[in-house]
Amino acid sequence: MDPKLLLLLFQLFQSSCWMVRATLSKTDAKKSHKTEAETSLSEVSVLDRGLVVSDLNWKDVVKEEKRYCARIKKVFKGPVLGYVTPWNSHGYDMAKVFGSKLTSVSPVWLQLRRRGPEIYDVTGLHDHDPGWVKAVRKSNKKVRIVPRLLFDGWSYQDYMSVLTSEDEIEELGSELVDVAKTEGFDGFTFELWSQLGGNKRKELVHFMKHVCETLKVKRLDCILVIPPPVTSAGQPGMFSREEFEHLAPVVDGFSLMTYDYSSGPRPGPSSPLHWVKDCVLQLAPSAQWREKILLGLNLYGLDFSGQGTDPILGGRYVDILREHRPKLLWDEYSAEHYFTYKRYSFEFRRLTIMFLSVFQSLQMRIALATELGTGLSLWELGQGLDYFYDLL
Repeated sequence: MDPKLLLLLFQLFQSSCWMVRATLSKTDAKKSHKTEAETSLSEVSVLDRGLVVSDLNWKDVVKEEKRYCARIKKVFKGPVLGYVTPWNSHGYDMAKVFGSKLTSVSPVWLQLRRRGPEIYDVTGLHDHDPGWVKAVRKSNKKVRIVPRLLFDGWSYQDYMSVLTSEDEIEELGSELVDVAKTEGFDGFTFELWSQLGGNKRKELVHFMKHVCETLKVKRLDCILVIPPPVTSAGQPGMFSREEFEHLAPVVDGFSLMTYDYSSGPRPGPSSPLHWVKDCVLQLAPSAQWREKILLGLNLYGLDFSGQGTDPILGGRYVDILREHRPKLLWDEYSAEHYFTYKRYSFEFRRLTIMFLSVFQSLQMRIALATELGTGLSLWELGQGLDYFYDLL
């Protein structure tokens, strides 16, 4: 569907919203629907059960979403990085169940703080759960545990002091090696590039080269989170081919954030397929180093209303399907499913448009990764539906 036409329809529906002065009448209230989920595991994958289709029925999602294939086997040939967060315990469970499909797991645990000149402190270690790590490694002896490291509370002057000093960089790298060895980590996933808003790129390249080389000497992995090289407006992003080519020889993986394409009041896709492909080709027009790009897949949906955009996780998505029984529509332009439903509150009834990542869209992005020779990064484990992992 043309994005402009979709926006026009959304605005027309929004303008027709009406105010309710009292509680909703019985005729307005939705009846409960009793379609229940199957809980037993399946002997075959979702591909063999005919669920990876563009004309998906809401009942099939509600019924099948917990039924992943009992025979867990990696299908995707490239590397797969999965994020887990402390506020989503289901992601921890998914990492244990599907560990054999993952190359690396990045728990969102750590913050790097600068306490003074050449003084660094890694916080968040209280979230480190050795028992869980042991369980993940039991499912896959080769999996790499690479916690995300957020540069937290850094001022602009902190960045400048570190980026322009070899002594500062060496001390920072030494602190990270010590933490990794003490805690049993296999490296780190660095999230700092976007925090300078696209500025000081040469200095950031030098910094990352130095830190990654320090880690690699100790056989530790160095993964860098990067913003898309092309914005949704078609403008150059904060990370370009030049930076990619400088860093590719030393960085083990680039976690590419190819999602959140649409935001704010304008309804639209989360990750249009043509844009995802363009992002990869902008960074790596030739095949060299492409295997280090971890194409980002969002396992959540986007819910657009007049009040803004909300991420929708798997459980809430199933609840909405069960309650509203919408017709799932396929947008050829973005290769994503979407549907509309009416959201009720005490004062308002609003039309909402939801774009979501379900089988057909995920399968097409995984196929694109295979075609281009990239890996995958999943934000985040446990946010989607359990049977999504059959595709990996």
